[in-house]
Amino acid sequence: MSDTISPAPIRPPVVEDASQLSPEWLSAVLAASGHPNARVRSFRHRAVGTGQMAHSERIELDYHPNRAGSNPPGAPLSVVGKFASPSPESRASGARGGYRAETRFYTDLAARLPIRTPRCLYGAIAPDESTFTLILEDMAPAVQGDQIAGASAAALEAAVRNLAGLHAPLWNAPELDRLDWTTGGAGAEFARYVEMATPVFLDRYADRLAAEDRDVLVRFAEKVQRWVALRPADRTLVHGDYRLDNLLFREGPDGCVVTTVDWQTLSVACGGQDLGYLLGNSCEPPQRRAHERRMLAVYRDALAALGVERRAEDVYADYVYGSFQGPIVTVLGALAVGRTERGDDMFMAMARRSAAQIRDLDALATLD
Repeated sequence: MSDTISPAPIRPPVVEDASQLSPEWLSAVLAASGHPNARVRSFRHRAVGTGQMAHSERIELDYHPNRAGSNPPGAPLSVVGKFASPSPESRASGARGGYRAETRFYTDLAARLPIRTPRCLYGAIAPDESTFTLILEDMAPAVQGDQIAGASAAALEAAVRNLAGLHAPLWNAPELDRLDWTTGGAGAEFARYVEMATPVFLDRYADRLAAEDRDVLVRFAEKVQRWVALRPADRTLVHGDYRLDNLLFREGPDGCVVTTVDWQTLSVACGGQDLGYLLGNSCEPPQRRAHERRMLAVYRDALAALGVERRAEDVYADYVYGSFQGPIVTVLGALAVGRTERGDDMFMAMARRSAAQIRDLDALATLD
């Protein structure tokens, strides 16, 4: 008697948005991700999150009962679907490498890294890269951070510890050279974008920017080529937009637990860019000043626990260098996505906070 080999699960095609989902499509995703007996009978979905570059939906699943009259064991009751933004401006920006980077991160890297991320059940991108689909673990009851409201010191410390789980595993690793699907990072062309975009940003928000913050943005745009040239030698995987809106928080037995989402700006760069951006943009300046040095020590200790030993002065130097990630993401991000009232409020909070951080650190002097 010959052995019977079960056919491989059929991989469903990429879809543009939740309206194109079907019970059969979702059942195929579940079968391919380890739930062959999960047959979706119906589902419902609703928008979640505040993403600028993409659109997410929580998808609640109703199953055909198994022979015992219950749901298939282990099958999720809900998942989160992520799709390209309906905004033409945001979708065009994502198609320039961001959608590819996020999809490949989840399918190729996430499971290998200690940073907490949702499990990916399905990830695919269209050949022209303007459409992608991710089906991810639903992290509820974790709640999304609020970039405008800010976060407590305890929440920020948990986010700093989690960040080391991204940076440490591939710190200066040869494998970084093979990750050619990440976004391009900071080069001469990138610097020219900052130079060209800054006057447009300043004109758009002229009535909302304080003179001292405007001055920081102008002076950085004048020195951005120098910033690119001074990039530190140490490099690693960098999230690129590591801020509260892209972090999910819940309380666990040992304190705050952080999960990181939104990987469209993943690149190979200086780890201080994530650290400087997080601390400079996720709370008001007085709070940052009160906890800044301790957060750098937390980051250094978390790296060491994962095998990367760094001197305190090197961590600080990278942090100062990384403080410029704030104006970079603020200026380029505001012009790359569809404009909303909340988006404007968020970018103004980020411009104000990051400019204060740069002044406090005297960071512009390092570019002379």
